[in-house]
Amino acid sequence: MRNADIRRLDREIQATQKKLEAVRRGEWWPLNGSERRAMARSLAVGGYKVARGRSAGREEQRMDATGNSAELRLNAELTALHGERQRLLTESAKTKAAKRSSGWF
Repeated sequence: MRNADIRRLDREIQATQKKLEAVRRGEWWPLNGSERRAMARSLAVGGYKVARGRSAGREEQRMDATGNSAELRLNAELTALHGERQRLLTESAKTKAAKRSSGWF
């Protein structure tokens, strides 16, 4: 059971790392719903301003901030997954050591 949990966490860690790399490349697919809406809103408002001959600097900053917050969220998720994986490994090692010391094999 524990090895299956560790493998599941390894798959989630890999998926989260792929999402993080995609966000760093500027892709939108790993963003959650509110982040996508914020990006789309900034893109639309920025396009409108550019069409009117004004600067879209503030909207570019908002898009950058949204991307940075998504990156921060994915980093936090990755840290939590690594911590959970380490906890499972430690628990598994303690169980294994307890079985060996009690004569179980």
